[in-house]
Amino acid sequence: QVQLVESGGGSVQAGGSLRLSCVASGSLTYTRTNPCVGWFRQAPGSERERLVVTNTGGTFNDYSDAAKGRFTISQDSTENTVYLQMNSLNVEDTAMYYCAATADRWADYCPTNLARFKYWGQGTQVTVSS
Repeated sequence: QVQLVESGGGSVQAGGSLRLSCVASGSLTYTRTNPCVGWFRQAPGSERERLVVTNTGGTFNDYSDAAKGRFTISQDSTENTVYLQMNSLNVEDTAMYYCAATADRWADYCPTNLARFKYWGQGTQVTVSS
């Protein structure tokens, strides 16, 4: 059984920053199972979108245009945790943020298709006010 738990969401004014965390537990161990992990978000009335995906070790990162230059993914394999640092937030960033992981191993590349990510957290809400 795999569990992903996000935290760090909240309310912030435009221009502010937040740092999201995603802790994995169960049979998913970053250093052993080498999954790809990603951050995604879904605003009300919109489809879930990819923000960034990364492989274990962080040698491959793929940022969407919405995340590029403002968001940074990092990981602490010893803590089985992936982070998303979000800077220069604006009201369009208001959404539920999810982390997800693949069930299979990936080396130097990660898929960007949401369907390839089997395990999902429950989400953490980010609200940005003007």
